[in-house]
Amino acid sequence: MEFVEEPFAVEITDSLDLHAFSPKDVKAVTIAYLEEARRKGFRIVRLIHGKGVGVQREIVRGVLSETSFVTKFKSGDEFSGGWGATIAELDVSYRSSSTSAQTSPSSGSV
Repeated sequence: MEFVEEPFAVEITDSLDLHAFSPKDVKAVTIAYLEEARRKGFRIVRLIHGKGVGVQREIVRGVLSETSFVTKFKSGDEFSGGWGATIAELDVSYRSSSTSAQTSPSSGSV
């Protein structure tokens, strides 16, 4: 019996816990999530990547810094995951002809 991975739907809320995904999929999942969260009108989202050694945090923040409609991001505060989560502000009015991540002139920390 061969196991075949199939895509599955994830409810889009203002928070995404990346612990549920394989590390090799974190970048693609983060990009897809940000695009869908923006489409749904979320202005602030929380990406939970865990504290660990920081590999997933760096992947997430790399995507955020390259995504044109992300205006700011920072570590969560004590009530939203601390440095195990990143809070990002999205420009929901931003419209692009491309749906892929692009370099943002104003990316950085909140």
